[in-house]
Amino acid sequence: METVSPYKEIIEVIKASGGDAFKRCYQCGLCDTVCPWNRVRTFSMRKLVREATFGLTEVEGDEIWLCTTCGKCPQRCPRDVRQIDSGVALRRIATEYGIFPASVKPVRTVRASLVAEGNPLNQEREKRAQWAQGMDVPEFQEGMEFLYFPGCYLSYDPRLKKVARATVQVLRAAGVEFGILGPKENCCGESIRKTGDEEVFRRLAKENIKTFVDNGVRKILVSSPHCYHTFKNEYPEFMVRFEVIHMSQLLWELVRDGRLKFKKEYPLRVTYHDPCYLGRHNGVFEEPRRVLRSVPGLELVEMADWGIESLCCGGGGGRIWMETPKEERFSLLRLKQAVETGAQVLVTSCPYCMSNFEDGRLSLEEGDIEVREITEVLQEAL
Repeated sequence: METVSPYKEIIEVIKASGGDAFKRCYQCGLCDTVCPWNRVRTFSMRKLVREATFGLTEVEGDEIWLCTTCGKCPQRCPRDVRQIDSGVALRRIATEYGIFPASVKPVRTVRASLVAEGNPLNQEREKRAQWAQGMDVPEFQEGMEFLYFPGCYLSYDPRLKKVARATVQVLRAAGVEFGILGPKENCCGESIRKTGDEEVFRRLAKENIKTFVDNGVRKILVSSPHCYHTFKNEYPEFMVRFEVIHMSQLLWELVRDGRLKFKKEYPLRVTYHDPCYLGRHNGVFEEPRRVLRSVPGLELVEMADWGIESLCCGGGGGRIWMETPKEERFSLLRLKQAVETGAQVLVTSCPYCMSNFEDGRLSLEEGDIEVREITEVLQEAL
């Protein structure tokens, strides 16, 4: 009987996962020049691509786990090598064999929590809607305009619960009809998929899709760019399609149509951070800025690396759950860029970015800046 080479297995898994494009690489090195890791340490995506082409990649080390799937290298790649797809394929091999370096071991705990409770934070499913206590937020019923899907971090994280509550206040001020499904919801599954765990992703996705269909959901309003990307671009793999709207997109429609009217000034200098999965991956750049410019008294200034060149916060690709040394955190670089603009407030529209920036503020050596989600700014101005 022929023995299958482990190198051949790696190549076949990469190919089956849409990563066969690795073979198109001609080693120009553009991926390395734009990768945010090379601002804090040495990392070569080009080397990883070259090794994977021949099935020589070591799945035991840290290298395959570094990519945050920020999208900068696919954006610049002249050969459409699809680095993210191939990198995730390598992680699938490591996941299948249970090979996790020390910095990645928290993903095991996350997986167990996702399977047991439908969220990555090891919180009870029954408490998923506690963020809305005292606000009389209705359960979604068929015929309502929107299902509001706050996502895991806005449902459980103490800081980010404030974002969910601000969102409710803003939606009510604009007369938007919406409901939530609370404990019936699961994590969207985007980040666990990027760590290579396809099995858990498919399980979460199928359960969510059944819930949405059974409850007559047509439009899903999300606060997380990761939920937005997954519902919009990945759930159609299961032969379903929902209308998915990110909160920043709806906010602009409400402002533009005169449904949101501000009564207070917000007399502060503000800079806006583009989340990778909202901006680069899905092209939503202008709507958040239009919303912020509409707030009386607010002065919007841009950081270095803004728009399509935005610097990743470091939370994508499942890295939000992995250990990153302080000196290697992109979020600290981004906070320094924000401080350099003279802004008093850093605004974003992603829970991963919020979490990383709030943690990073504690380590800032020079300057200080507040971190706000876009709906929090609007709520203060209403």
